[in-house]
Amino acid sequence: MTILDIEYDAAVARLTMNAPDRLNALSDEMLAALQATLDTIAQNPSVRVVILAGHGKAFCAGHDLKQMTAMRQAQDGGAAQFRDLFERCSAVMARIQSMPQPVIAQVHGIATAAGCQLVATCDMAVAAEGTRFGVNGVNIGLFCSTPMVALSRNIPRKQAFEMLTTGNFIEADRARELGLVNRVVAAQDLSAETQALADQIAGKLAVAVKIGKQAFYAQLSMPVDQAYAYTGDVMVENMLHRDTEEGISAFLEKRDPTWEQ
Repeated sequence: MTILDIEYDAAVARLTMNAPDRLNALSDEMLAALQATLDTIAQNPSVRVVILAGHGKAFCAGHDLKQMTAMRQAQDGGAAQFRDLFERCSAVMARIQSMPQPVIAQVHGIATAAGCQLVATCDMAVAAEGTRFGVNGVNIGLFCSTPMVALSRNIPRKQAFEMLTTGNFIEADRARELGLVNRVVAAQDLSAETQALADQIAGKLAVAVKIGKQAFYAQLSMPVDQAYAYTGDVMVENMLHRDTEEGISAFLEKRDPTWEQ
């Protein structure tokens, strides 16, 4: 049994975390599998969208607390290993957003702590009705500081801080209201609805989506005037692409474009 299952459906890669007995915790093994697989897919131009899902009762329950507890046996109380763990987890999150392909989280059951961070990090998310989200580390004395980075960039700061300090869960509909997920669908339709969204995006010009995703994250941290200057340059780059020229010509001529992708 592999810890991360991979399926390809045309231009869509579906990655399914496969450690249901541990609620797909982000163990050392899971983080390594995610990092290696995402690195490989990022170099594969035939993949235009990635779906990230989980087997079993939950999407992802966060870090593997048993592994973390074992790290305390080190002479430094685990400090070096804890630092390495959080760096490796952050690298996976950074990889998701640096990939040329959009990544869609397909979420069910629960997404807690670093599992909620994973949802917040993905470019989009579709959740099943009844899914619960939480950054609940504070309940066991561990403030979810690294999950906070992604969460606070997805939802309003006061709501994020309330979740972080109370450890309370929110339901799927509330997560959609706050902007943590894009859509909430019936549980039986979750896979099909996520696939439909992925297929729709995969049908767009891949180079345009790649350029746009990179620019989307880059401009977020810029002052408005700098962001406009930067994205103007990005638009020029996009306009000069052969397939963009073809797409505009096809629109004006009322025909389907013939793209080289």
